[in-house]
Amino acid sequence: MRVLITGARGQVGHELLRLAPEGFDVLGLGSAELDITDASAVAREVERLRPQLIINAAAYTAVDKAESDPERAYAVNRDGPANLGRAAEQRGIPVLHISTDYVFSGDAAQPYRESDPTGPTGVYGASKLAGEQALAASCRRHVVLRSSWVFGAHGNNFVKTMLRLGQERDELSVVADQHGCPTSAASIARALWTLAQHYQQEGGLRWGIYHYSGTPACSWYGFAQAIFQQAHAAGLISRQPVVHAIATEQYPTPAKRPAWSVLDCSLLRQVYGIEPADWRAELNTVLAEL
Repeated sequence: MRVLITGARGQVGHELLRLAPEGFDVLGLGSAELDITDASAVAREVERLRPQLIINAAAYTAVDKAESDPERAYAVNRDGPANLGRAAEQRGIPVLHISTDYVFSGDAAQPYRESDPTGPTGVYGASKLAGEQALAASCRRHVVLRSSWVFGAHGNNFVKTMLRLGQERDELSVVADQHGCPTSAASIARALWTLAQHYQQEGGLRWGIYHYSGTPACSWYGFAQAIFQQAHAAGLISRQPVVHAIATEQYPTPAKRPAWSVLDCSLLRQVYGIEPADWRAELNTVLAEL
């Protein structure tokens, strides 16, 4: 089966290429090779490459920058999926698409289910929600996979930022009142490939929205502590910095972050047997790669 991966140079796109199972002819295009905001270019490439499945890993992920650059954020996160969806629908091709926990308001106390009301508080989350809706409107056969707190050895993410700061500083402060689920890019890629294999074998999927993130839930402060403990044990840093827990209001950012980003992943488990990965084990693997 021929699979087109858009956003192939990003965190998840990189892992999708690296972890592609046997039996798939994988075509990976980064933004320099295919700008998904260009509807004509998308239509031409889909016609030229003739994939049987599209996995969209392209996204505008600069959460704070999106507040001052909404036009570009919406172009990539809303218009891009719409363009892919239209091109796919014309040729009977399904689309697997990655979305985010930021589509929710973050004021819940229980893990978010796929059916829970959305309510993004910033441009990034709103643009990603608009992308989910645009894909659903343009392509009947689609899966949206919402995830959270993505990290990996490739690209920019919280783990690599903490490692850099840990080498530069003896002490640092990290927000402790925002809770979510760190998720490795590799585990997201594996989940998507499992869906692709189901489609390859059965010719269809149970279309719609699913949640997939790591386990267990933690705060950014707890995540940082684990990063430094494991990195020190692996010899990546010579000593562990002192980490101070702070409140969100002590670290103001242009975009408001959800206080609660925990996703309920039981639907994906029930339908496809895909289990959430333990992010602590995934972190150990990423640190070994680094």
